[in-house]
Amino acid sequence: MAAHHRKIANQRRDFAHQRRDFAHQLSRRLVNDYDLIVFEDLQIKNMARRPRPRPDGTGGYEANGANAKAGLNRSIHDAGWGEFIAMTIYKAESAGREVIAVDPRNTSRTCSGCGHVSAGNRHGAVFRCLGCGREANADVNAAENILGAGGARQLIAA
Repeated sequence: MAAHHRKIANQRRDFAHQRRDFAHQLSRRLVNDYDLIVFEDLQIKNMARRPRPRPDGTGGYEANGANAKAGLNRSIHDAGWGEFIAMTIYKAESAGREVIAVDPRNTSRTCSGCGHVSAGNRHGAVFRCLGCGREANADVNAAENILGAGGARQLIAA
């Protein structure tokens, strides 16, 4: 049993090393290729927080999805979002590049073409605007909104 736990621990350590190496390479490439880098200002700690227990009124607790949330929390931490953003920021500062964090609210629900905001615009991986009919990959549409918000903040600061 100890050998099995040791094997899993080693696999996690190797994965973490590979993830960190990839984050260093990608952050360096972003800083080298772009003068402006825009991120969503995600509250990663809040996203990875345990769900609150829900009392059932009889002294026990209702199911609150804690097992599923534990898997999501592990994935969020394994992805290393905060570490990647920190690497990008310190490399950008030393290279004289600008990094802006924008409010993540409605970035995936807003049409980057006409600005129409609706939860119905998002259909899984497809973005289909109910206002103007524009269709795009949902992640590309959100990225356009994030970049647009960052560019607007850059103009205000200038």
